Amino acid sequence: MFRNRIFASPISGRSLDSKNRPNNDCIAFYERKAMGGAASVCIGDCVVDAKNGLYGEYMIHMDDPSTHHSLNLLSTAISRHGAVASIELQHGGLYSMGSHFSGQTVYGPCDGVSPYGYEYYEMPEDVILRTIESYANAAAWAKKCGFGMVTIHGGHGWLLSQFMSSKVNRRKDRWGGSLENRMRLPLAIIEAIRKKTGMGFPIEIRISGSEVTPEGYDLDEGIQIAKMLDGHVDLIHVSAGHHENKEVFTVTHPGIFSEDSCNVTYAAEIKKHVKTPVATVGAHGNPELMEEIVASGKADVVQIARALLADPDLPKKARRGEPQEIRPCLRCLQCFSNLITNGQIYCAVNPAIGRELEYRYALPLREKKTVLVAGGGIGGMQAAITAAERGHRVILCEKSSRLGGVLKCEEAVSFKNKIKEYLDYQKRQINNLGIELMLNTAATARLAAEISPDAIIASIGARPIVPPIKGIENAAGAENIYENPEMTGRRALVLGGGLVGIELAIFLAGMGRDVTIMEMLPELNNGGNILHQLALDVEIKKHDIKLALATKAVEITDKGVWGEKDGNRIFIEADTVIYAMGQEPLYEEAAALGKCAPEFYQIGDCVSPENIMKATSMADAAARNL
Repeated sequence: MFRNRIFASPISGRSLDSKNRPNNDCIAFYERKAMGGAASVCIGDCVVDAKNGLYGEYMIHMDDPSTHHSLNLLSTAISRHGAVASIELQHGGLYSMGSHFSGQTVYGPCDGVSPYGYEYYEMPEDVILRTIESYANAAAWAKKCGFGMVTIHGGHGWLLSQFMSSKVNRRKDRWGGSLENRMRLPLAIIEAIRKKTGMGFPIEIRISGSEVTPEGYDLDEGIQIAKMLDGHVDLIHVSAGHHENKEVFTVTHPGIFSEDSCNVTYAAEIKKHVKTPVATVGAHGNPELMEEIVASGKADVVQIARALLADPDLPKKARRGEPQEIRPCLRCLQCFSNLITNGQIYCAVNPAIGRELEYRYALPLREKKTVLVAGGGIGGMQAAITAAERGHRVILCEKSSRLGGVLKCEEAVSFKNKIKEYLDYQKRQINNLGIELMLNTAATARLAAEISPDAIIASIGARPIVPPIKGIENAAGAENIYENPEMTGRRALVLGGGLVGIELAIFLAGMGRDVTIMEMLPELNNGGNILHQLALDVEIKKHDIKLALATKAVEITDKGVWGEKDGNRIFIEADTVIYAMGQEPLYEEAAALGKCAPEFYQIGDCVSPENIMKATSMADAAARNL
């Protein structure tokens, strides 16, 4: 029994021990989703064949008997809250980089060379049969370890989708060629799992409705694949895209430029052709829209990943009819990027993610304090909220007339609508918690003396860097242009290839401007958000934004900018020049409050301008340390 139609879709949790077994942090990460009301919680990236199918270093090995204890702890942590615990069964096929680097043979449907430069080989019959057995054994192991369901990953370009695809599988034997032959492997795996787990054990299979790339199959072929699976599984989970194809990565993982629930069209189309229940995944987070998807028959189940990081209690809040209390996901991809670069999932707007045990065992408040928070930007708002939730009296000062800090200037940008939703959510929390809000009020030593706080949290931000370039008076700052885009002429040149500059360029190009980005470095700077950069690259190409990389601006005139590249001077014509070359922390202004209270914390951009996730986590930590 599933308590609702909201499933927590497979997501990797890399908090594993030295033998790739779930540790306590990993268990708490998944348990939090079950506590929030999701009907099913799926553990992603569980490899069925660690010898030949390993594509990453941090994967749970389903063929390792020593996982028995930890997997039982994990399944119990999920199921005791009323959710069904599920395991995603995975095999990398030709993308099994982990197997390659450990000296093992890598197999695909046919011989070839991977995009990463190593050779892979046509999977022979005996290895195919062994792989089928590996899936069946992994499913039986999952059941023995207390899991109530398995999810076979047959999408996103991994092994099974390689066999199912007419573009990839060019075999001439019974495992390739016709659709029936290409579907032989997944169907044999499903049958083998049924034999080992019994009819009462649900099997879900994730497929790409379309791989959305010329190198992969289209929706028509996706429909035929789904029709072949119809009646053999209990749930057909329809995603889209190809994980290892950069051009369509943000189809699989919709970013800020995508609409809510944008991938439901693939599930809805497939549902017309099958009797098996169908699930949809991709940019879901709006309860009213998700309800409409189910009620209209586009899908039977809605699967969510990132929105349950932003707010694991989304199902509970939706059930209570409190959609305004759901913390919105920004779809910034910071969570996934941080997982790849640093091995840990954190969330830009929810500081508890990745720190679930810390929150569970938080010490109770020992002493109620009066806390003055200086600055009403991202960090200041979060610090005020956390401190108030902990039981302190909180006074929040903001020198301008509105909360939101530097992000206020982006509220009118269409692809930044999630930022506005988040700021509005934070404002509601401030109001609901009874935080004393003082707008048009700068936090000064004099004000602090009047309030006499026990603690001050300074989050007063940063100021834009005005680069020392000849003629800079002929240029405008990024914030001014965001607030007054009509000031921009037909040809715009943005100085600075960081996230602010790139997104501003996309914004202006979307308004019909001819835009160039000039950047001193040889490549654009994504600020560590490597996956968001993939989305930006798509938009840069779509809007034909020109790049002048490895080019230093040396003079700005009323006609454009003189730049220097490889010792040569070049001139780029522009009607409007905009600088977006970073922020300078208001360090001294913040430090001036340092001796105005017994406790003092300096957080966010006034320490080091970085991103929303860093500001949020610093703010939350400071408030919890009071």
